[in-house]
Amino acid sequence: MTRILIVDDEPQILRALRINLAARHYEVAVAPDGASALRAAVDAAPDLVILDLGLPDLDGVDVIHGLRGWTTIPIIVLSGRAGNQDKIDALDAGADDYVTKPFGIDELLARVRAVTRRTAIQDAELATIQVGDHVIDLTRKTVSGSVRLTPTEWHILELLLRHPGKLISQRQILTEVWGSRFTKETHYLRQYMAQLRRKLERDPGRPRHLITEPGMGYRFTP
Repeated sequence: MTRILIVDDEPQILRALRINLAARHYEVAVAPDGASALRAAVDAAPDLVILDLGLPDLDGVDVIHGLRGWTTIPIIVLSGRAGNQDKIDALDAGADDYVTKPFGIDELLARVRAVTRRTAIQDAELATIQVGDHVIDLTRKTVSGSVRLTPTEWHILELLLRHPGKLISQRQILTEVWGSRFTKETHYLRQYMAQLRRKLERDPGRPRHLITEPGMGYRFTP
């Protein structure tokens, strides 16, 4: 079931969207402000975010920047700001689509379906990735050569593989995998990265694909 996080400070809109999306078999989480939205994005692990720009604590564009620092989940902006510059700022920050209030629920649902279709296509393109002598299938969660990974190893590996060449900070990985309370537990990460290298790299002591950037984070090099 697709999980959607709705971020809006208007209770009527939250209620209407929750009812309409749940009726169409979406799983719904809600957040009334930017800070709780960023926490919910980690805790609820949504597949899509519907985000108002006019929040009481943070500007919605700042929330988009906060999300894009560690995740590529689709973001649909739902806002009363109709100016072109507002749309440009939101899209440049990393939003996938922009719907202006007042809006029709049918149009919003169509945008949700379109964004999730595009995401599914992108996921299919990234489905199989070569790491050393192994082929990783992110869709089926399999590794060639009868290699078995734990759920935590899969979570870390998928985060790296979906951002080839990009440095993913220790904090980002710890937040995504274990939650915001574990951002200083870097020994967790070192242990699991060592396990992944032993399972996937030809020479775990001299990894070619799962690279450590000392003091900063990790990077997948194809």
